[in-house]
Amino acid sequence: MTQSIVVQVGQCGNQIGCRFWDLALQEYATINKSGKYDECISSFFRNVDTRHEKMKDLPVGKGKIKSLKARAVLIDMEEGVINETLNGPLKEIFDYTQLITDVSGCGNNWATGHLMYGRQYHDKMMDTIRHATELCDSLQCFFLLHAMGGGTGSGIGTYVLRLLEEHYPKVYRFTTAVYPSNDDDVITSPYNSVLAMHQLTEHADCVLPIENQALIDIINKIYKVMPSERPGKKVFNIDKTQVKTAITSNVERWKRSNEEKPFDHMNNIVANLLLNLTSSARFEGSLNVDLNEITMNLVPFPKLHYLVSSLSPLYSLLDVRLPVVRFDEMFSDAFSKEHQLIQADPKHNLYLACALIVRGKADISDIRRNIEKVRPHLKFIHWNEEGWKTGLCNIPPVGLPYSLLTLANNTCITNTFHNLKCRFVKLYRRKAHIHHYQNIEGFEQTLFEESLESLNYLNDEYQTLNCATNQPLQSASRLHIL
Repeated sequence: MTQSIVVQVGQCGNQIGCRFWDLALQEYATINKSGKYDECISSFFRNVDTRHEKMKDLPVGKGKIKSLKARAVLIDMEEGVINETLNGPLKEIFDYTQLITDVSGCGNNWATGHLMYGRQYHDKMMDTIRHATELCDSLQCFFLLHAMGGGTGSGIGTYVLRLLEEHYPKVYRFTTAVYPSNDDDVITSPYNSVLAMHQLTEHADCVLPIENQALIDIINKIYKVMPSERPGKKVFNIDKTQVKTAITSNVERWKRSNEEKPFDHMNNIVANLLLNLTSSARFEGSLNVDLNEITMNLVPFPKLHYLVSSLSPLYSLLDVRLPVVRFDEMFSDAFSKEHQLIQADPKHNLYLACALIVRGKADISDIRRNIEKVRPHLKFIHWNEEGWKTGLCNIPPVGLPYSLLTLANNTCITNTFHNLKCRFVKLYRRKAHIHHYQNIEGFEQTLFEESLESLNYLNDEYQTLNCATNQPLQSASRLHIL
């Protein structure tokens, strides 16, 4: 069994990471009734109880996690979120030697995070990451969780990414990057996002872009169909301002511990994306997908590694008990624009490749039938019309019979790139706020031009591919499961 390390950077990255570890433990506790430390658990956790090292007998579940330590590195230049995590119910699973914090923050400045704090904490970050890797028997992947709009997530996050490529070039680097909304209250977020994207394009193996606005829309969609009240819990009316503030800045702690935080629901969506993506690495399956197969099958050109993701069913992300979505309906939903984690419609754009990761009690025949059903409505590039990668993990999410994650290399991603470019140009044309970046030692204004050129390159490449084929929508005559 291979192992993976999760690197959580900044407020957003650490909040998502906290939700991921919580939900992962719930899955293990549900499946592993005997409570033994096994290969499945070892993929993301290590056993620090030497008394049970030989028998690997370790209880898991609520109140019984003191001997489990997450394979995680937590980094933030403000202590708030990490301190809250260390004072919460999951405090026992984090190794205190794997934490890196400061008190002053990065001031929403990519240069402060990347150039100033990156250099200042270079040795400490390397020592911390090296310690985490040495505790793995067969390290396969790094998962980097961070936001693009602030200074820590964009700056230090991409600095860490460069370190990982330099020192561990053969270990896959998956990045989950949360993009700011168009009306984000961080005025410099377009600068930070474009500067960070240049680094992601050069140094990541796969990038899973997530848009804040898409998460907000999904939450609002779920709230429209869920019951108005749930016993014992308060239901919040989610609006853009409330959720955006919760994600991008420190928020006042809720007075009652049993109340739900609105941004927890958004973080649940991203955490469930990671749970489904890593399900084959954590559990057995009749058609498991290795993480290296994702990059092999979905990234035809090195820099075009931005994958559009969608999840179905959506209501499970809020732990809402609604009627179970039919298996066929789940497939149809996964390709609709309402289920995408970015604001785009893949059906009206070109697919370079597509992966389906199904979890639960499903037959290969049912998956084949549904692929045949949706294929006539999807446009694949002419040289990869059979570009499907299909995986089936036998273990479903907690409380569900099945779920579906789609990962698509689709030209619809240019919508995200175009919106980001427009916001960047609007600021940079007036040279607004650039002095904050120029005041950081080592920052040159040419970095803005280079980063914008990198973004233009991605746009041009995807647009060229989109225009290069005049092929009609492909027929459903053949199906090949890779």
